[in-house]
Amino acid sequence: MSAAILQGVPATTLDTDIWIDLPSRQYMRILNLCRSLGARVRANTIVDLNDGSMVNFLYEVHGLRSFDYEYQRARNVRWLRTVVAVLPLERIHASKKFIGRPKDLAHLPLLEQAMKLRRRLEQRRPG
Repeated sequence: MSAAILQGVPATTLDTDIWIDLPSRQYMRILNLCRSLGARVRANTIVDLNDGSMVNFLYEVHGLRSFDYEYQRARNVRWLRTVVAVLPLERIHASKKFIGRPKDLAHLPLLEQAMKLRRRLEQRRPG
């Protein structure tokens, strides 16, 4: 949900999901990198960073196309003094709807409201 929050969706989250373009069997490469940077490993996909934030590494995102396809259509936003590629709200919505867990379904109205507002603002911009 962090990507949606960076795009203006009024929500909170406990962690940051980062989609990694590696096969899941190579998770140790990511964990070793995190350890070398001082992170504490919680599980095969979850680390606690020095600043107290938690990161969840995803090696597959359900309900979406390939990493390469989605990355080419990602939006660039500023986050922590850098620019990061994030999934557009429509793609976050598609994934959460596909997964269908209660916490994901609870986010759908917030995402829909933000997408509607964005479309309305884009229509008002002069050509």
